[in-house]
Order: sequence, then structure tokens, then C-alpha cells
Amino acid sequence: MHSNATICRRAVLATLIASPFAFRTAAADAPRRMVVTKDPSCGCCSAWVEHIRSAGFSIEVVETPDISRVKARLGVPQNLASCHTAEIDRYVIEGHVPADAIKRLLAEQPHARGLAVPGMPAGSPGMEVPDMEPQTFEVVLFGPSGQRSFARYKGNEPL
Repeated sequence: MHSNATICRRAVLATLIASPFAFRTAAADAPRRMVVTKDPSCGCCSAWVEHIRSAGFSIEVVETPDISRVKARLGVPQNLASCHTAEIDRYVIEGHVPADAIKRLLAEQPHARGLAVPGMPAGSPGMEVPDMEPQTFEVVLFGPSGQRSFARYKGNEPL
């Protein structure tokens, strides 16, 4: 026969052993935090932020009229520049990158600086135009070992 104290100690011990797993699961399910830096007057940047938010990311928006300084600090190559720059975990996200590509980047964790969609392709997330056919565009993985295609999309649909 067990005393109430023994049962209570076992319950506390079981809870302590299980706690790290519970915290790890809760952290894994929590939305990833992204900081997006954009020009205060850019409407397509705000539309992209909503696309990312609706995909489950937690977003902090920082507005600055001098976005080029942010791009330079984060190492965004000039040929990949777009209208907004984001940071998530250890990665840089430049331009209208679809949320699915960002999720894949975070899952695969490649050795790279980040992802970019150069320019502002019509139909990319945040650049949707009614009655206009979306463009096909590349999502570029960039970093110390150069640049390569990471994904290809037409609008928000992977190809």
C-alpha cells in the first residue's frame, strides 16, 4: 500500500520528467516571429505581410524610408533586391517570397543567408492584380556559396 506522500512524489516526478517535452512541443507549435522592414508608403509590402501572417507567422513591422541600409547590413545582393526585407531565425527574406517557400527553408535549414524574389513579379504574394495573369518567377537561395534557384512559382502556386 502506498501513502499519499509517495503517490504525490511520483506525480511530481512524472510531471518534471515530462515537462521538457511539453515545453518543446509548445515551442515548436508557436508561430515563428518575423521582423519585416518596409517603406511606410508601400502598399504591396503590407499585402505581403498579410499573406505571411495568414500562413501562421508572427510579424513585427518596422517602417523606414531608408530600406537600402537594412539590405546592406543584412547582405542582400543588389541583383536580388526588392521592396521589403524580413528576418526570421538566422535567415533573410527579400521581397515577395511565398510563405510555403519560407516554411520549406526553415524546415530544411540550408547553409545560406536567405531567400529572395527579385523585383516585384505580378501575381506573387502581395502583388496580385485582378484580371492579370500571374508571372512565373524564381525564389533564389543566396549566401556565401552564391545564388541558386530554390523554387519556382506562378503566382502563389509552386511549379
